[in-house]
Amino acid sequence: MPKPEPKLVLAVVSDLFFSVKLTDAAKRNGLALEFVKDGKEVIEKAKGRPSLIIFDLNFDAVQPLKLITKLKGNSETKPISLIGYLSHVQGELKLKAQEAGCDMVMARSALSQNLPLIFKRHSSLG
Repeated sequence: MPKPEPKLVLAVVSDLFFSVKLTDAAKRNGLALEFVKDGKEVIEKAKGRPSLIIFDLNFDAVQPLKLITKLKGNSETKPISLIGYLSHVQGELKLKAQEAGCDMVMARSALSQNLPLIFKRHSSLG
């Protein structure tokens, strides 16, 4: 019986150090991780139904709030889990991300700490 393809996680992040942390956690949980740095590409790749998309909410070049709104407004991509992260002092941005439809918004430090658990949960989703 062929081995199933690993579930895909998209990471819309610009920070190289955080990218390494994401890559390491994804490998340990048997997930395929792909980094995307272009808004149009995020929308295209989302049509492949990744199990999770992680957004750096401060990655202004991709306009994450607009992308989140587009993804949650499209019936094809609406079911995808979206997690956004930011600095713990950015309360207003957190609120805007939640209003845009981000399923979970957390401080970067909290995401780092909970990454193994989050990835484990998404690696076993149907």
